Amino acid sequence: MSLTVKAYAKINLWLDITGRRSDGYHTLNTVMRRIDLYDDVVITTRSGSDITVSCSSPDIPSDERNIAYKAAAAFISGTQKNISVDIRINKRIPVGAGLGGSSADGAAVLIALNELYGRRFDTEELCRIGARLGADVPFCITGGTARCTGIGEITEPLTCSDFAALIAVPPFACLTAKAYKQYDVSPIPEKSGFDAYCNSIGSSLSSLAGGVYNVFETLYDDDRITALKDSLIAAGALGACMSGSGSAVFGIFPDIESAKSASEKLDCKTKFAVEAI
Repeated sequence: MSLTVKAYAKINLWLDITGRRSDGYHTLNTVMRRIDLYDDVVITTRSGSDITVSCSSPDIPSDERNIAYKAAAAFISGTQKNISVDIRINKRIPVGAGLGGSSADGAAVLIALNELYGRRFDTEELCRIGARLGADVPFCITGGTARCTGIGEITEPLTCSDFAALIAVPPFACLTAKAYKQYDVSPIPEKSGFDAYCNSIGSSLSSLAGGVYNVFETLYDDDRITALKDSLIAAGALGACMSGSGSAVFGIFPDIESAKSASEKLDCKTKFAVEAI
């Protein structure tokens, strides 16, 4: 049996670190929104008892380090089925950009296998499995817009204004683990206003765009990130912010036409005009 699933990227409209647990995981306040940039994940099952992963990007591991591999293993363990799973990932989401590509691939594997095997798990249980793989996986399963707390795995749907975005990816990646270690060395106080922002993003696009926030921008204090944000604002963005732990920066636009028009003005090799979905 075979099934192809779109693994959608996300952006963080708000991202703040609120503390660090005794197990080393960091607690977060974040608002995530799905965008229509995606990887194609092809899942094929057959008789046997092995898992294989192949990817169009050489930067992606093809062994048990890959979240997609871990997702297949978790599903097999949960169902106690004796099957082999072949996973093929056609990568479009940039690696190391803070757009959730790895988590999206893992979520796609869980969704595909659940569909192929008669929807064995409901969405809530599938999210519980996903949370063991990565904090962003539950959101990547449900999509939409969500307020996420805990280590990111506790999701609450939000009403959000429609918008488009222009995503600019600089020619360097940011490693999530390294970013959080940098925070541990130089922690930044939690920013106030999270609840108010969550309540405002459905009321107007100006509230959504004007309130975007990412603690890692302050932590990095990187002129290259600042320059990209400034370029997006100069091209017409209503607000601009880094996503995740970086390095991608997005600008908020009222519609896809204006995002595409701004893309022509932006001096950045890797860029995507996308819609929030």
